[in-house]
Amino acid sequence: MVAAQSALAPQRRTPANDVIHNLNGQRLGRKGRDTRDRIIEVAEEIIAEYDEAQITISEVARRANLRMASLYVYFADLTELGLAVLEPVMAEAESSYLALIREPWPDAELGIRCKQFVQGFYQFWQRHSGILHLRNTMADRKDGRMTEHRINAARPVISLIVRQMGRDPADVGSPAVGMATVLYMGFERAVNIATDKHFGDVMGERFAPNATHYMEAEARLLELAIQDYRATTEK
Repeated sequence: MVAAQSALAPQRRTPANDVIHNLNGQRLGRKGRDTRDRIIEVAEEIIAEYDEAQITISEVARRANLRMASLYVYFADLTELGLAVLEPVMAEAESSYLALIREPWPDAELGIRCKQFVQGFYQFWQRHSGILHLRNTMADRKDGRMTEHRINAARPVISLIVRQMGRDPADVGSPAVGMATVLYMGFERAVNIATDKHFGDVMGERFAPNATHYMEAEARLLELAIQDYRATTEK
């Protein structure tokens, strides 16, 4: 989420592409910005208190003390509201895990670096599992904008893994890109299960996710894949 602000002078969100108009084309004044921020905050509260299955536009409007017509002045639908909640979350991706994989990893440190990266990715999901599960659930239901967001979140990780392999991520049809893509899919699925609030309710005692084992396995697979590609002469 956004960084902690001074209790005496709270600051509103400042996304990269700051919204300056409502959906009616009217320029947002202080009241309009405060209302928009409140809608996003309420959505965050609902997601944190319940889960991705509980949030609806009508519940957000009720909790924000707004008529539905007033909420629709700021957000056209749940997807648009979800993307607004995701914006400050994804701003944390760089410091949480992308920065851990940007610099080339020395061969001698490969194992520990892989563990640090996978752990950073997992901790990011732990902090923001509600909205990330909502995004993925909506993407699985064929929501085009959430699908695009999910893909765009994966792309930099895949490219950086390919670079760690010593290959060119621009060669999108290469085995290295295919391997990196499969590895990312494994990371995301593992953290998805490990942070799913309902998994235990459905499975009961039949299956208990072990996040530590999952992350250790994912880190080892990443290490082996990078080692394998670095050891070959394929260009």
